[in-house]
Amino acid sequence: MDFVCPGDPAVWDGRYFGPCFADLVLGVAGNAIAAVAVVCLFIAKRNAPRAQNVRRGLSEKLFVFGVPGFAACLSLVGLTMLVKKKFEGKDVEDYELFFTCSQFIAWISVTIVCVSGAWFEIIYNPIMCFCWILKILLEIPHLQYKLTVLKAMASFMEIISFCTATTFGLFVIVAAVVSQSGNRRKVNSIEAPLILNDEKAECEITNMVKDHNLWELLTFKFVNPMMDIGITRQLDFADLLELPAELRATSCYDRLLSSWTAEYQNHRDNSSLLRAMSRSYGWRYLRLGLLKVTNDSISFVSPLLLNKFIRFLQQGSGGMDGYILAISLGLTSIIKSFLDSQYSFRLAKLKLMLRSSIMGIVYRKCLCLSLAERSRFSEGEIQTFMSVDADRTINLCNSLHDAWSLPLQIGFALYLLYTQVNYAFLSGLAITIILIPVNKWISTRIASATEKMMKQKDRRISCAGEVLAHIRTVKMYSWEKLFTERLVERRESEVKHLATRKYLDAWCVYFWATTPTLFSLFTFSIFAIMGHTLDAATVFTCVALFNTLISPLNSFPWVINGMIDAVISSRRLSNYLSTPEHNSSELTASADILKHQFKRDTEVIHNPMAFVLQDVCCSWSSSSVAEPSIVLRDISLQLQKGLFIAIVGEVGSGKSSLLNSVIGETRVVSGSISSCGSIAYVPQVPWILSGSLRDNILLGKEFDPRRYDEVIQACALDVDISAMARGDMSHIGEKGTNLSGGQRARLALARALYQNPDVYLFDDILSAVDSQVASWILEKAIMGPQLMQKTKLLSTHNLQAISAADMIVVMANGLVKWFGTLESFLATPYSRISKPDSSSPTSFTASVKDKTPIVSCELKTDVILEDDSVVAYEERNDQDEAEARKEGRVELSVYKKYATFAGWSIVVLIFLSAFLMQASRNGNDLWLTYWVDTNTSTNNTVFFLIILAMFGIINSLFTLGRAFSFAFGGLRAAIYTHASLLENIISAPVCFFDQNPSGRILNRLSSDLYTIDDSLPFILNIFVANFFSLLGTLVVLSYSQVSFLLILLPLWLIYRKLQFYYRSTSREVRRLDSVARSPIYSSFTETLDGSSTIRAFQKEGFFLERFIQHVTLYQKTSYSELIASLWLSLRLQLLAGFIILFIAMVATVSFNSSSLVNFGTPGLVGLALSYAAPVVSLLNGFLTTFTETEKEMISVERIAEYVGIAQEELKGSESPPRNWPTEGKIEFVHVTLRYKPELPPALNDVSFLIAPAMQVGIIGRTGAGKSSILNALFRLVPICNGRILVDGIDVAKVAIRELRAHFAVVPQSPFLFDGSLRENLDPFNTTTDIRVWEVLEKCHMKGEIESIGGLDIHVKESGASFSVGQRQLLCLARAILKSSKVLCLDECTANVDNQTAVLLQNTISAECKGMTVLTIAHRISTVMKMDNILVLDQGKLVEEGNPEVLMTRKSSRFARFAKASQM
Repeated sequence: MDFVCPGDPAVWDGRYFGPCFADLVLGVAGNAIAAVAVVCLFIAKRNAPRAQNVRRGLSEKLFVFGVPGFAACLSLVGLTMLVKKKFEGKDVEDYELFFTCSQFIAWISVTIVCVSGAWFEIIYNPIMCFCWILKILLEIPHLQYKLTVLKAMASFMEIISFCTATTFGLFVIVAAVVSQSGNRRKVNSIEAPLILNDEKAECEITNMVKDHNLWELLTFKFVNPMMDIGITRQLDFADLLELPAELRATSCYDRLLSSWTAEYQNHRDNSSLLRAMSRSYGWRYLRLGLLKVTNDSISFVSPLLLNKFIRFLQQGSGGMDGYILAISLGLTSIIKSFLDSQYSFRLAKLKLMLRSSIMGIVYRKCLCLSLAERSRFSEGEIQTFMSVDADRTINLCNSLHDAWSLPLQIGFALYLLYTQVNYAFLSGLAITIILIPVNKWISTRIASATEKMMKQKDRRISCAGEVLAHIRTVKMYSWEKLFTERLVERRESEVKHLATRKYLDAWCVYFWATTPTLFSLFTFSIFAIMGHTLDAATVFTCVALFNTLISPLNSFPWVINGMIDAVISSRRLSNYLSTPEHNSSELTASADILKHQFKRDTEVIHNPMAFVLQDVCCSWSSSSVAEPSIVLRDISLQLQKGLFIAIVGEVGSGKSSLLNSVIGETRVVSGSISSCGSIAYVPQVPWILSGSLRDNILLGKEFDPRRYDEVIQACALDVDISAMARGDMSHIGEKGTNLSGGQRARLALARALYQNPDVYLFDDILSAVDSQVASWILEKAIMGPQLMQKTKLLSTHNLQAISAADMIVVMANGLVKWFGTLESFLATPYSRISKPDSSSPTSFTASVKDKTPIVSCELKTDVILEDDSVVAYEERNDQDEAEARKEGRVELSVYKKYATFAGWSIVVLIFLSAFLMQASRNGNDLWLTYWVDTNTSTNNTVFFLIILAMFGIINSLFTLGRAFSFAFGGLRAAIYTHASLLENIISAPVCFFDQNPSGRILNRLSSDLYTIDDSLPFILNIFVANFFSLLGTLVVLSYSQVSFLLILLPLWLIYRKLQFYYRSTSREVRRLDSVARSPIYSSFTETLDGSSTIRAFQKEGFFLERFIQHVTLYQKTSYSELIASLWLSLRLQLLAGFIILFIAMVATVSFNSSSLVNFGTPGLVGLALSYAAPVVSLLNGFLTTFTETEKEMISVERIAEYVGIAQEELKGSESPPRNWPTEGKIEFVHVTLRYKPELPPALNDVSFLIAPAMQVGIIGRTGAGKSSILNALFRLVPICNGRILVDGIDVAKVAIRELRAHFAVVPQSPFLFDGSLRENLDPFNTTTDIRVWEVLEKCHMKGEIESIGGLDIHVKESGASFSVGQRQLLCLARAILKSSKVLCLDECTANVDNQTAVLLQNTISAECKGMTVLTIAHRISTVMKMDNILVLDQGKLVEEGNPEVLMTRKSSRFARFAKASQM
């Protein structure tokens, strides 16, 4: 060094680098590298397109042009002053001139390049970033020796110069990271087109699928393409990340299913889902434990390094130790951030695998569980298994590792505390130990409250599902208030347990938030009382250890709660999954092989039997019921292949139960049932899928145009399809809401015919269509050429069908009373069951002579689609195919809405208590700092301790206030949200329910409401705490280390950029997540309704595959959301690591005895570093919780959507008398009804007058507009022209619920709700029991009700305890009990036998004297004795008159109907 620095040859003097070496070698080298890099890059990039500089932000331009210019001027001033001194003969070292000159050249090079225009490609370049970092690092020795020898002004200029270089370097690095990634992916965040073309989109997807390298996996860089799209436009499903192979729903499902199967085979009823999960994923989970151990261990390195670092500062020793310790502190934080993110990533992946697995096996169980076995669970319960229990069970993944990790962390932290404060730490430990049994007791109570809450939630969801499934009927009965009260009552029970849970949670929050403060207070107090002197190193090492303790202590109660919740939910799921399955449904290849083997064996021996039932006794009870109620007794039948068998009997005789026993839906108590060949089943209530009409018919089978057309024609669907705008691709709403009853029946029949099985089971399918259509179906479909050699079982009351049957089975009271041919049947007394009128048997006998049904040739032209069915909804653009979702950020109005629900006074109280809680905590730490910096003796210990204790008590009080005000506010919001949502849904018009599947609405009432009940208050509480904690941390850091202010602005800019980049994507992904979740629940609800049909068709595999596709999409959204949040988390943790490094380096440089500039005392430095360490979790926690809060707020947004829906007009301008209608006079005056303005009218200028006490029949083809008359009268759909008068009062002026309450109705779909039979018949308790029994007797149900337990028997959901015919009779009894002057019957005798229908008709005639009766009928016999007939066609009234008069006219349409029905 003598040659280079003759006067100062030393490179290292023992404490610092020599000034000459620092300036001439290190400093000049750093500046030269930066200058050369800038020039080389300028030459290389001089042809870069200037377009990239367009539309840069003002702040960006100020940095790029302003900072280098300012620094160049500063260097020039310094250089000028040195040159001036040299000319004046003062002592100026040459190496100082060289350094300042090189510094000026470096800055002027940057300035010239920026002005030249090609700065973007040069400044935002990784090479430039690296060179600039090197320049800053090499300048540190220069700054260090300058601060020890110069005066204050010169030191200030050096500090400004160094800070300018650091700030510019920081800006360059951040800009390079953000902008460079955008360039390389060719998606410029500002100039990219709003919609990418298909080629680009395909290219993006292809890139995403590629395997990621190690660096991308460590930094989650592979999510960048998706996030780039997220800031330019709304994300779609195609933009999401592709799933890794291990996360695909199919492989996850297969793995858990095989484990569960093995578990069930070994343990049967004691099977445990947890054991099956550990068999599938246990090893993977254990490996994660190793990563967690490493991660937890590193977290304790920081406090130890901090202790050494503060002791180094206290001693004021020089050397490289300070730099090594400072760099070590920063590096530890950086390494921990990578380990943290990798552990979270792998744990979340495992949870996603488990979620899709559990959802898959729960759905599969639904497919495999017979109706009898399923009866032990309510529908609400089964839906909760999917929506809530699955999520709770997978949360065990978090809790299990934490259960051993947290005690380990606590133990190690306590040991390190012992090394610092000896046994004084035991006082703090005593507080913690005292709180353990308290927390245990609280956890037990929380678990108990949760279990009770879940039961009430099941009941509420079950009731809500029931209401949504029958909302049209509920509205016609004007039962909105009744069901609102039922739901509110169940909600109140749920909220009672929720409140217990919330307030116990508040105590948990209080204990874990005050524990660190109390720990600190007691530990330092005892340490000081023991005579020890508190110093900075001891105090802040302990504070760092307390901060390390916060997380384990905070988390422990939640871990216990999470484990308890998970165990409870897993037991519920295990119980459900252990239920015995349907015999023929195994969903495995082996089952298919066995089935085909059986078929081959039976064909070889030429078995002529399709079904053999031997001494069969069946029950609808599950196998868990010890004494089942028998519905079929001693049934012995042998049914040959190729026969058409009619099953007849009175209502409730067991016809449907017999068909269900054949397909295995009932529990066989004794005897045996064997069947041969494939089966198609059409239930009495047709099961319709939401989807296209073609999808409903194909049901997963390959499309065969020829067979498809034949089936369509045979089922008389061709005319219906031709009238639809999109033909057979028209969208059918959930449960076929946009089809008429006849169309639903024919669609279900078409599905059965298209499958071409060996055996057909038809459950009373002809009752839903008029007689002419029934004749067509019988001839062309059931007896048609396609089914000629097939076995057909038809439960029916239809005379034409009975006359065409090869064999007849007569049932009564669950017994087969008689079995034989038609000729023998006529000679038995049972033939009266099927005679339309016992006084005139000639028509039935005559029909036997010619067994070929005769069909009117006009059928093809007369089967007209009803305008209030498919066409009415055709132009909806398939609204319920894709759920609408909002765009952009969650609006402020949503937060205001939630605050309004919680109460503004509570919101203010929460924020005030949270602010004061944080202020008192920061005050506590600042007081400790003041104590260690000023206290040299033990004289003032008592005074310091009293102040410290006061801070602790104040903090404790405000913590308690915050915890309980939050619990109260969250609870209040939950109550008001449900009340608002329920009121709006119940008061919504019928069209709203037609356009939104019940699964989607139920999602709001279950999943979204659960978020508002539980998740949102929880995450919001953490967010508010994090916000004030971060605010307090920034204030303390700025106070204790003024140098922190230098990097505050750059940090804020980086933070703002990161959170904007992340939030733009995370919002959209969360919305996609909600949209992807809805089809899972809709599909699940749909499958629950149609599981018996699916099993009969053996389509379990098809529906499982369809469900797995929905789950896969849900996995994609969740995976994309996960990676995006980890991308942010890692970058924030790295940012916090840099803050620690910066503060430590500044402290090391400035904290020397010879330094003129000192950045605080050891106490303040210790405080700054102990506050900088948790900045990692605070920054991450703040943005994560803010984003999570925004995501959870989407549930409020979704509920607010429904709170704002259009409502029915509940108020009327005219209030009718209490006993209105007194006469029952109904007048339609030029009534026109359209379901949508752009569609043709469903009722077209219809006018008629019904005199008081008249009985009127309304007939017409399937879909002629009959139901539209009732829709108009009940104002289910508003009329667009004309008036409807009842006793002279315009119904449009009467309050809508009051109007409906004055009419009685028996709907087409009979509705019985979950409750006692007495409640079902007389929900408002206005009638005596004697009167109820009288009406039941007249409706021929008294004997049946008495035999099963009387009026107090419990009716299951949707009246599952009764057959469809019995339900219709009970609905009729309900209507008669209402005693209204207007009674509307919508095909109420469609599902009862002819003899019962005649008896009912006589009952209606006798009981309804003086009442106006409107009857929509398919059976002509039910309207033959009416006073008047209205014949509708294409929405027009085409004929009106007395039936007897009309029968005499040859041209009468009614006469043609009557003639066809008798053939």
